[in-house]
Formats: sequence, structure tokens, C-alpha cells
Amino acid sequence: MQIVVASLNPVKIECTRRGFEKMFPGQIFTISGMDVPSGVSVQPVGSEETLQGALNRAKNARAGAPQSDYWVGIEGGVDHVGREMSVFAWVVVLSTEACGKGRTGTFFLPQAVAELVRAGIELGEADDKVFGRINSKQGNGAIGLLTDDVIDRTSYYEPAVIMALIPFKHPQLYAQNST
Repeated sequence: MQIVVASLNPVKIECTRRGFEKMFPGQIFTISGMDVPSGVSVQPVGSEETLQGALNRAKNARAGAPQSDYWVGIEGGVDHVGREMSVFAWVVVLSTEACGKGRTGTFFLPQAVAELVRAGIELGEADDKVFGRINSKQGNGAIGLLTDDVIDRTSYYEPAVIMALIPFKHPQLYAQNST
């Protein structure tokens, strides 16, 4: 099975590999990354825009590598909850027959990071500024920085990949909803 992840970020490629291997043990997967646009803001705000970004990425990967079996889009977003800012990500998995979607858990940003994001800085860059890091979004990410790597970005995304694969694990229970 050939899988294309709509990103060159090693975190997104690795969480996809782990999710597919857990859901389909014994199968052999070839996973590659592809740089494609999301078609949404650099830092999506709200569940709807973030989900649209993940879907757009998966569709753009499908257009770029139509011979593959699965295309995976992962998009992180933020949302305003009162004076606080929450963080989450959507995962969309497409095949020629179906579409699966899963979402990560949600956590809240420290005020210093949230203020930078509100000012228009993408979350990964805001994390780097506040925590004195370089390119943390391709490493442990905000969740890793805030939990001292109890949960890193790869393990944070992995359950959402698994949830997005449910319609592929049990196709008889889901309508063929190819997007």
C-alpha cells in the first residue's frame, strides 16, 4: 500500500506510519511526504477552517500522486475560548473509495504563546520564540514543550490518524463517502 502524507514534516509522516501499522498490522506500507498547499490561513483558526485545511491537503496530495492508495492531510489549528486559546489538529485520510476524519485532543496555550499567535505569528514560530527553540514544529511541538515530552507531537497526532482510519478498518459500517 502506498500512502502519501501531504507534508514533508517528519512528525506527520511518522504519526501516519504508526497509525496505519497499528490499524492494519502485518500489511506493508510505503509512506512518502509531499509538500502541498492547505488553501487556508497559515495558522487556521477554528475547527471548520482547520478541517478544511486537512481535507485540502489530502486532496492536493491525491492530485499530485494519483497512483497511491491513501492520501493523508494533517492540519493544526487554534481556537479562541474566551480569553484563552486552544490547540488541536484534524487528520483526513482519503482513498479512492472513502474519506476518514479524526481529531486530536485539545489543550490550551500559555498566554505568552497565545498573544504571539493572536498577533499573526504561526504557532510553531511562536513556540520557538517563547521557549527559545528552533523548528520545534518538526520536533516535539507545543505539546512536547508544555508536557516535557510526556506527549510529543508525533504521539499527539497518532490517535487522530487511527480515528481517521476507522472507516477503512470497518468499511461495511460506513457509507462510501469519497471526497
